[in-house]
Formats: sequence, structure tokens, C-alpha cells
Amino acid sequence: MSDHKNIKLWSNLGMRATFGLIALELAKQHPELIITTSDVSTSAGLDRYKNKYPDKYIDVGIAEQNLIGVSAGLSSEGFKVISTTFSPFQTLRCCEQIKVNLGYMKHKICMVGLASGLVLGNLGFTHCSIEDIGSLRSIPNISIIAPSDPFELFKALKAAIEFKHSVYIRLTAGSNAKIINNEDYDFKIGKAIEILPGKDVAIIGCGNILGNCLTAASAIKKKNIDCSVINMHTIKPIDEEKIKEISENYDLVVTVEEHNIIGGLGSAVSEVLSGIKSNSKLVRIGVNDFYSQGGSYEYLKNIYGLSSEKIVETIVSNINK
Repeated sequence: MSDHKNIKLWSNLGMRATFGLIALELAKQHPELIITTSDVSTSAGLDRYKNKYPDKYIDVGIAEQNLIGVSAGLSSEGFKVISTTFSPFQTLRCCEQIKVNLGYMKHKICMVGLASGLVLGNLGFTHCSIEDIGSLRSIPNISIIAPSDPFELFKALKAAIEFKHSVYIRLTAGSNAKIINNEDYDFKIGKAIEILPGKDVAIIGCGNILGNCLTAASAIKKKNIDCSVINMHTIKPIDEEKIKEISENYDLVVTVEEHNIIGGLGSAVSEVLSGIKSNSKLVRIGVNDFYSQGGSYEYLKNIYGLSSEKIVETIVSNINK
């Protein structure tokens, strides 16, 4: 499945449904693949996969700690394993199992966190996932990828199941995920991609919120501010060389993420900048360490300064400070 047009069509279904279609393709390429879930076959778009490959699909029920344990056991027997459920339950609910089985014991699986970030805000913050990156980033032998769109999700999954250790892939956005990548490109875990060149401000984002970053960059150009937009799809291992390069060329660096600004992309970038000689000012846009009331996806993005209009306001207010 290398046809970019097919994946662009799939994107209208959203990240989760696209994941299910990609799983069907991966099963053809990897006969040793098994997918494990916690009662989310429909939510993950996996009904067709489950029906076509019943012997390669294991549903552990609403028992996420078991999900990681079973997946790690299958990995130890030589299977390639993708585990999936909603992001807060894939990560926080079974953090100890991830630490011990994947981090410490180094069993290798690919975890897919469905509906990460703020997209399930109508269900309240029990179902939002703004702490997942920060929680897993501190566990050794776990890499973290936030694909920007369904096309990048396909590339990330292909790379993850062949990677040297476990990978967590967080899916953001709902249905009609924005297409960020209109052309094919090389994807490598740990290597950022500049998707829009610019000379005044560097915007570093991850996940589908990059669509808002691109819209903001277009709007702010009318104010004679030229923004570069960088897709930092891998938060761990983060592309330190790219961050160093950015710091040498931009006075203002802005990170944008659907995550708490503590522990996520902005924190990872600041850690790199703190270790080098840099005069760049760093502004972090994201969830500013508080839980709001629940609400629609667009409402919450606006509350946390993640709408394209709010991103423009933040950049303009910091450009000459």
C-alpha cells in the first residue's frame, strides 16, 4: 500500500478508522503480526481486521494492565505485536506494566493510543490524554511518535514494528483529519521534517495540531512575519541536531502540542536548548497545567490557546519581546 491517494481518501474517516485499514495491509506484510485490544475493535476501526484474521486478534476486555502483559508475552515468543486502546487507558492505567515489561525487561511492542489529546473532551478529562507523553518519556526503552496525519501514521507504524524497542504512537484529531503531508517523503524515527520554510519564527509541532500551525503561519505572513513550521513527529528520541540548527537561526521558537506543557514536546525542546549555547526565546503553547471543564474539541483547543487564531496571537505578542 504505497498509494498516497488511497490514504488521503482514508483520512476522511479519521485517524482511528485509518489505523484499522492500515492494520489490514500490515497483516499481509507481516504474518507474525498480532493485534491486541481492550474492547475497542469498533472504536479502533479493527472490525474488518478481527473478522479476516481472528487468530491474529486478541481482545483482553477492559483490562488494560493485562493488555500490556499479554502483549509483552507474545513479543517474547517472537510475534510482532500492536496493542491499542484509548490513550489514557493505554498509558496511565497500565504505566507500571509498561515500565516493567517494556522498559525494564525490554519486550518490544507497538502501543497505539487512540484519541489522544483533547478530542474526547465531550466525555470529560477522564478520556482526554494530556499526560501520556510526559509519563512515558521518562521510561527507558520507549520511543514516542505523534503522527501528523493518516499518511504519516502509516509510515510510523511500519517503522515502529521494525524498531529496536517499544514505541508508543499517539493519535490525535477526530474524523476528517487534516492532511499535512501532500507529497511523499522519507520518514525516520527521530528525524524532524520542515514542512514550511520561513526566516523569522520557528514553530515546532507534533500531531494533527500541525494543521493549525500551518494555518497560523499563513495568517501571520500577512503581518510580515515569516514562520517556519517543523514537524517534530518523534518526541523521543527527539531530533537534537534539528533543534540546535533551529536555535542558531531563529530568535523565537514556539512549540505547539495537544499535551500539558510540562513533560511534553515543549519540555523536550527546552531540555535540548538548556544544554547548548542558545539565545533563542522559547514559547510553549499547549495545556497550561490545568484541567478545564469538558467540552467540544474546538472549544478546548481555543481554551488552551491551540486554535490557529490563538497561535497567531501568541506569536505576535512575543515576536519583539
